[in-house]
Amino acid sequence: MLLLCLESSCDETAAAVVRDGREVLSNVIASQVDVHARYGGVVPELASRKHLEAMPVVIEDALERAGLSIEAIEGVAVTRGPGLVGALLVALATGKAIAFARGIPWVGVHHIEGHALAIQLEQPVEYPFVSLIVSGGHTHLYLVEGVGRYRILGRTLDDASGEAYDKVAKLLGLGYPGGAIVDRLAAEGDPEAIVFPRPLLHQDNLDFSFSGIKTAVLNYVKRQEGEIGGQHLKDLAAGFQRAAVEVLTAKSLRALERTGLRRLVVAGGVACNRGLRQSLQKAAQAGGFEVYFPSPLLCTDNAAMLAVAADAYLERGGCSSLDLNALAGWPLDRAGDEFALCSP
Repeated sequence: MLLLCLESSCDETAAAVVRDGREVLSNVIASQVDVHARYGGVVPELASRKHLEAMPVVIEDALERAGLSIEAIEGVAVTRGPGLVGALLVALATGKAIAFARGIPWVGVHHIEGHALAIQLEQPVEYPFVSLIVSGGHTHLYLVEGVGRYRILGRTLDDASGEAYDKVAKLLGLGYPGGAIVDRLAAEGDPEAIVFPRPLLHQDNLDFSFSGIKTAVLNYVKRQEGEIGGQHLKDLAAGFQRAAVEVLTAKSLRALERTGLRRLVVAGGVACNRGLRQSLQKAAQAGGFEVYFPSPLLCTDNAAMLAVAADAYLERGGCSSLDLNALAGWPLDRAGDEFALCSP
């Protein structure tokens, strides 16, 4: 099946064409970073308007790169949630319209489900596995037993890891999005020079907390006289990153131990972080388990990642109804509940 996949959950407008839920023929992303940078974060109303402008363009581009016309598309996959409702509605309405006009099936896919399964587009990973989802809005550990079969193991109790990175970058005046900037600075800093707390590290659970680390950085900055720059700034970034990465690594190892599994898949925007990748790869080498990271394009919000789940649901005979609405919040363990058997 040739799927047209559409994503607009936050501040990336994306379209992709994927064959049989595995072969990516095109994967186009229009970023809104320049629009939101001046505000230090995503402005929902602006994001929705930009999605309206960009969606027809990215669809046309995705079809052209795949060498196909819209008439060749056999199904549509759209991010239904979670995300910003106004933003989600752009891809949702567009996907419904295309499916209705063409008389083809469509599927509303869970955004985190897409991230968790994105690795299957590049290197098939055997189920079950533990998935660490790390992004600007999510920091969760899941047991992934197959498409539509997920169980939450742990979650952040406050800020997501990516959100903490961006807020630390903002208070340091590093710009938006700040996660990649902090990562680059940390590579040149001494992680032992400034030590920050590791919330929940030694508690016997799989949950996370990043609000305390962020606050510790804020309090440290307030105690300093003058601006922080040069090597001092790099050391601060390295200390913050060491604290965040240590917690993410320790909880992931604990999840593998408790489930008895030897496969860990890391996904989401923060999965591009070099410090996290190095930490988990080192732990995998020492602990004898396998760790997988999608390529950077598939870590960020993109449309191709929706195809793995969508193709599986459609192959089973499931599809979404045209009255389906966007969901700002949506538990991943309920991701497959909406799909009823139907005829396209």
